[in-house]
Amino acid sequence: MLEADIQLQLSRLNLEMAFTVASGEVLALLGPNGSGKSTTLRALMGLLPLTRGRIVLDGTVLEDPAQRVKLPPEERPIGLMFQDYLLFPHLSAVENVAFGLRAKGTAKKAARDQALQAMARLGLDGLAEAKPGSMSGGQQQRVAMARALVTDPKLLLLDEPLAALDVSIKTDVRRLLREVLRRSSAANVLVTHDLLDAVALGDRMIVIQDGAIVQTGTPAEVTARPRSPRGITMRGARCRGSRARGPPRRRRGGRRSQRRAPRSRSAADVPHRWRARTPAPAVRR
Repeated sequence: MLEADIQLQLSRLNLEMAFTVASGEVLALLGPNGSGKSTTLRALMGLLPLTRGRIVLDGTVLEDPAQRVKLPPEERPIGLMFQDYLLFPHLSAVENVAFGLRAKGTAKKAARDQALQAMARLGLDGLAEAKPGSMSGGQQQRVAMARALVTDPKLLLLDEPLAALDVSIKTDVRRLLREVLRRSSAANVLVTHDLLDAVALGDRMIVIQDGAIVQTGTPAEVTARPRSPRGITMRGARCRGSRARGPPRRRRGGRRSQRRAPRSRSAADVPHRWRARTPAPAVRR
């Protein structure tokens, strides 16, 4: 279980967030750009020091400024999936997946066997020796997914994991990721500004704006009664609860009104004097 009380100052952003994530749960952090989502992940990883607060994972204190405790990033049992896959181009797929295990001291053969098992679970059996340059975006993302999960992390952080994928394959990878997260025993934190990803993958959602929590609840609760329409918009469409209208126009008296579509007129609406006169038929004599 993750217990996080994050308070830090970064440039113009004053981040103050407190939340918990149970083992096996997926918490989606949703908000516009610059709201503090990625900053929260960097604080959890130990890349940004806390000013105040505390981070505890499964009873182990990862950081507490008051007690002068701060575990370095490499000693925290955390897995990370980036928006960009960040695979090593000179390594094969199985070597990329096994990299974290080898960095922790696992023997080469054991690391390779575990990496192959992780790849098999994600449908990558025939790509063990393939280099990243010869794989599609969906395949690279699955390799990155296997690399993040093979070390059996207690906390899995996902930073916009589907943002770089083409629309044609995004649905399939989202479905696969949802199945993987459902089987995971880690506490999972997903960062996104895409409402569809948050609803499809998250068990619980937190909407962030300007470094503060403005709403929390299940996806159904948040989308049914949004408190921040700006913070929960999807790309190209607004969620239910916000109204998509055209830009207002100003009337002569200074009052604003909403543009209305022109009303189609029938012949009965046209004044009699404006109607086209139909010439009378010629009469033969």
